[in-house]
Amino acid sequence: MSDRKHNHSLVHNARELRKNMTKEERHLWYDFLKEYPIRFNRQKVLGNYIVDFYCAKAKLVIELDGSQHYEDKEIEYDTQRTSYLEQYGLTIIRIPNNEINNNFDGVCEYLDNYIKRCISD
Repeated sequence: MSDRKHNHSLVHNARELRKNMTKEERHLWYDFLKEYPIRFNRQKVLGNYIVDFYCAKAKLVIELDGSQHYEDKEIEYDTQRTSYLEQYGLTIIRIPNNEINNNFDGVCEYLDNYIKRCISD
C-alpha cells in the first residue's frame, strides 16, 4: 500500500490544483468539507493520481466531474483510476458539477449520511 502514499512528482501539480480549484470544488470545500468534523484533504496525491477530496478515516474519495468526464476518453481514464484506488479499499463517489450547483444541500446531506455510515461500521 505504500506506493499510494506519496508520489513526489505530483506534489507540485496538487499544490497548483489547490490554488486553482474549480468553482464547484471551492464551494464544496469552503461551504462543507473544510469544517466537517472528520478530516478531509483536497487535491490529495494517491499513487499516480490526484484526487479532488480524500477522507482517510472513511476511506473515501470524492470526485467532482465537469462535462469533460462524460466523453469516451475520460470515461475510460476515470474507470482505470477508480479501479486503481479501489484496490486500496477506497470508495469513490463521483458528483457531477451540476449537482453541486443545483442541489448543494442534497449533496451535503448525502455525503454526511454516507460518511457517518462508513465510520460507524
